[in-house]
Amino acid sequence: MSFAHSFYILLSPELEFSFENYTNNSDPNNPWNLVATYNIMLENGIMDSNSYMIQTPNENTNKFISYKTALFAMYLFLTGDSSALSNRPYINNPTIILTVLFLLLIVVYLMNLFIGLLNMAIDNFNSRISYLTNKAELLAEIELFYLLPHHRRWKPWFPDMIYYYANTDKAREEIKILINKGQWKTLTTNKMKRKLFKILNIDMDEKKLKNL
Repeated sequence: MSFAHSFYILLSPELEFSFENYTNNSDPNNPWNLVATYNIMLENGIMDSNSYMIQTPNENTNKFISYKTALFAMYLFLTGDSSALSNRPYINNPTIILTVLFLLLIVVYLMNLFIGLLNMAIDNFNSRISYLTNKAELLAEIELFYLLPHHRRWKPWFPDMIYYYANTDKAREEIKILINKGQWKTLTTNKMKRKLFKILNIDMDEKKLKNL
């Protein structure tokens, strides 16, 4: 709002004008002075300065006529639409410093906002799981498209049995959390489940064990 107010003070017309009748004055913010003019070129290549056409302005020619449209122009500027300032020269323009300052502040603010949101998302997401998932997908792609058939039969690379090591306390905590959330799905038999629960010292009745 402060930038909208600043642009409104600097770019609002100071002299009276009318959209219906042509108003010629020295006010650089006059909408009639911001629209395009077209001169007539004579056959000898000389431009006739006495005959010209001028485009009729409207309320969108200078969006800083009122404070409401100035706020809307700043909103458009945030989305990347700089048409509110495109009809003004960049040389000898006192608002160019304010424009650059606005862009720098917005870029820094948005970058910090996105970095903060990204850090929050990373904190709420287990990056280790994401790493292992991406690694498994990459290995599966390599096995399918980049290995020859005799490579896939190599036992050192693709053994019949794969053993995993896990911390007992961490495994117990994770299994309890998954069971409480109803997310622990496994294809193992009840006998293997009993053996696993016995190793991890997890108390589970038979009825609840069958429902897992």
